Amino acid sequence: MAIRIVLGVFLVLHGLVHLLYLGQSARRFELQPGMTWPDGSWAFARLLGNNRTRTLAGICCGLAAVGFVLGGVAIFAGQSWWQMPVVASAASSAAIYVLFWNGRVRQLANQGVFALLINAAIVVAVVVFRWPDFDF
Repeated sequence: MAIRIVLGVFLVLHGLVHLLYLGQSARRFELQPGMTWPDGSWAFARLLGNNRTRTLAGICCGLAAVGFVLGGVAIFAGQSWWQMPVVASAASSAAIYVLFWNGRVRQLANQGVFALLINAAIVVAVVVFRWPDFDF
């Protein structure tokens, strides 16, 4: 029971962090002074320009947030389908931070490197190791 609570809370909080990146991309606030994410995205900035890149990043972060929160709530509610939104959100979130990365090795923490590592750990734990195995 304790692991359900811890994992559910973790997934909800991880989803809420994505809302912070949504706010950063919409320029509602700066997560850190001078942080420009996702401006200069290697995959989208030249094609879409920084304004549209920010809009796309915000939409993607919002969708990932919804999936993580939904998965966390499903765990609290004892729903067996919790893995689907969690794995989909983790995989898409990892793709978000790779595609919206500015291509430079400087300030990787501001580019989502920790989210990338957390998302990889979630996918490996749930898909490869089939952990945790709740009885519902």
